[in-house]
Amino acid sequence: MCGRYAASRRPEDLAGIFEVEKWEPEETLDPDYNVAPTKDVYAVLDRPLKDAESPKPVRQLRRLKWGLVPSWAKTPEGGARMINARAETVHEKPSYRRAFAARRCIVPADGYYEWVTGSAERDLEVEGKKKRPRKQPYFVLPADGSVFAMAGLYEFWRDKTLPDDHPRAWWVTCSVITTEAETSPLAVAPAEGPHALADIHPRMPLMLTPDRWDAWLDPARTDVDGLRELLAPPPAGMMRAYPVSTAVSNVRNNGPELLKELEGPEEGTLF
Repeated sequence: MCGRYAASRRPEDLAGIFEVEKWEPEETLDPDYNVAPTKDVYAVLDRPLKDAESPKPVRQLRRLKWGLVPSWAKTPEGGARMINARAETVHEKPSYRRAFAARRCIVPADGYYEWVTGSAERDLEVEGKKKRPRKQPYFVLPADGSVFAMAGLYEFWRDKTLPDDHPRAWWVTCSVITTEAETSPLAVAPAEGPHALADIHPRMPLMLTPDRWDAWLDPARTDVDGLRELLAPPPAGMMRAYPVSTAVSNVRNNGPELLKELEGPEEGTLF
């Protein structure tokens, strides 16, 4: 799954990486080292500009809310539960299938956090001596330091309780697509701990390699079977993972120190 990630790149850097043609300075976000559900996040998408004479899609860097709210939802309350969509079923689930066909985006990140329960803690849990095992967080990122381009969907939702000119009348929300975690060895694995992403968690956000960006973002592509082919996992051996402080487990903590690599799992969370 993807329940927390880091996003520290500046919008001008993202604009260069993704060949963005349009982004609004007032939508600039501060670097966020602990992005949690319902926060505002950056998303790259291809869409005609509002009130533009030309219907040609323009690549934009937009500020969206993480947690998709379907256009037909009566309230936005369910968005916090819809931060992820499964690659295997995204084309058929009522909440996602329309967006999958027409409103796809890329959610850029430095990498994502995932938690694993240490073996010692699991043993205690099995023995009934510990009800809530302490989990060791890991940071997962491309081994070459490139952007982690997560496949995503976006949707518009109209709050009918507000007038058309109200700034909150329209919500633009997004979801990250996940896939089965890699079982192949990590490109760089910690000395102690997991040697594959599947050792950390059975799911992972689906990272799109640059050769798929244009096709994924193209709103003219609506063939479901063809789009599903783009959801193939990236080549094996591109990722690294390392343990980080359990401070990241508290959403109130936010700073570059959360990305600091530990020499090994914290005491009490041995893998």
